[in-house]
Amino acid sequence: MTSRERVQRCLRFEGPDRPPRHLWALPWFVSRYPAEYRAITTRFPGDFGGVPDVYRPSPRRVGDAYTPGLFRDEWGCTFTNVHAGVIGEVKTPILGELAAWRDTVQPPEETLPVGDAARDTVNRACAESSCFVMGGGCPRPWERMQFLRGSVNAMMDIMDPDDPHLRGLLQRIHGYYMKELEFWAKTDVDAMMFMDDWGTQAQLQIPPEIWRTLFKPLYRDYCDLIRSAGKFVFMHSDGHIAAIYPDLIEVGVQALNSQLFCMSFDELARYKGRITFWGEIDRQHVLTSADPEVARRAVRQVAAHLYDPRGGIIAQFELGPGSTPAAGMAVFEAWDEVSREGLKAEG
Repeated sequence: MTSRERVQRCLRFEGPDRPPRHLWALPWFVSRYPAEYRAITTRFPGDFGGVPDVYRPSPRRVGDAYTPGLFRDEWGCTFTNVHAGVIGEVKTPILGELAAWRDTVQPPEETLPVGDAARDTVNRACAESSCFVMGGGCPRPWERMQFLRGSVNAMMDIMDPDDPHLRGLLQRIHGYYMKELEFWAKTDVDAMMFMDDWGTQAQLQIPPEIWRTLFKPLYRDYCDLIRSAGKFVFMHSDGHIAAIYPDLIEVGVQALNSQLFCMSFDELARYKGRITFWGEIDRQHVLTSADPEVARRAVRQVAAHLYDPRGGIIAQFELGPGSTPAAGMAVFEAWDEVSREGLKAEG
């Protein structure tokens, strides 16, 4: 089967021939291990594809997101980058006072792709690819709010969820992202995604009740728009997010990228068959090991709790700062072994 068919069958629990592969490699890893990166991707080709850049240039964007120094993005937020290959942090937020959001926060609508030419460019790329193609947008309302306000201020803001200024800011951010998704919904991409990092190492960053009040309705809007267009819904969130797994399934997320090793595998197994686990493998202790057996054991731990030959799991992981080539190669080797054993047992 083609990569597109493989991912679709995985998401629908219709029996792919193996778990689809999806490698994320940050510039940090690719620049340090170019030969090893080529070896991994040559031996284990990925099943996911991207789209051409059809966004229009922004006069506000200055610098490079992965180069040491200052980088300013399309919203006017300035990041201080310390390490090459890793995006930095916003040290001085542009929205110092929440009440000033109307005059200060101007979403970069001038950058959104428009017109038949942009849509045709995307559609040609989809038609020419046998991969499962993800759309180019990625809404992230909570993270965008932190970039605009600073993380400490944002945490304090949401403790008063009825504040009209907070609601106004979130709706301005949300309105931009809905317009972005509307473009991609009219193209031939297979899926669209959104993200926000919600977890610490041990729990959700904020009370689940406040999350459900402020952010769950936004995510429901994204899912409704995406699914009504016949696309699959993917989401990413770092950290311990077990408290909102049922909510994300409820609003319509079909594939969730989360840090499984922060949470209880027994608890996650409750959602097996209800959502596709879009990776991942522990970046802190597993992917940093030079011993390939550490990675193989981690894959088998995931498989023991979550693997189903009918689908529902994607062999995804991220090679970033500290990751080793040996671990990367071993992860894909182990998933191939798991899938062969599973299919043999089923047969």
